[in-house]
Amino acid sequence: MLRRSHRWFALVIVALTALTGCATSSQQDQVRQANLAREQFKQYPQTQPFFDNAYGYAVFPSVGKGGFWVGGAYGKGVVYRQDAPVSAAALKQVSVGLTFGGQAFSEIVFFKDKPAYDRFMQGQVELGAQASATALTEGASAQTGTSGTSASASNRQSKAYYVNGLTVFTHAKGGLMVEAALAGQQFTPTNW
Repeated sequence: MLRRSHRWFALVIVALTALTGCATSSQQDQVRQANLAREQFKQYPQTQPFFDNAYGYAVFPSVGKGGFWVGGAYGKGVVYRQDAPVSAAALKQVSVGLTFGGQAFSEIVFFKDKPAYDRFMQGQVELGAQASATALTEGASAQTGTSGTSASASNRQSKAYYVNGLTVFTHAKGGLMVEAALAGQQFTPTNW
């Protein structure tokens, strides 16, 4: 049965790679896609305090997530400091448990200060199994948190805050996912 799970996991990763368009052809294309996603995130009032005050942030324009018992997520992004792109990055997630379906979303991770940014750039950021993000949708409220801590946000007033120097927002692009699984995202700075 374990080998069967490995095959499913391999199929999920292949599908996610195709879904997210991971074969970005160039640094320019990767930055262009990240800039478009960044502009979309800037449209939400919840994110404005973070864009105004964060030391930096990482934008993942298209993260594909899917699975059948064993799931995963993958996306490529760009790390910004003072609104300038400084590095590429990868997001990976593996989950085991009740996971069915697939979805695509954009994600942004804000770094409160230099120590949080440095941890990210050293590949030392992994969101805990209970981590969640503020899901930005038109006219809806959401919750945010990492490492099991939560807070809420609405379209009128943001109550999202930094936990361990990070705040995460997502924007759904489509798909349907049913998931109750232990999962954590790992981030790795990569070369262009």
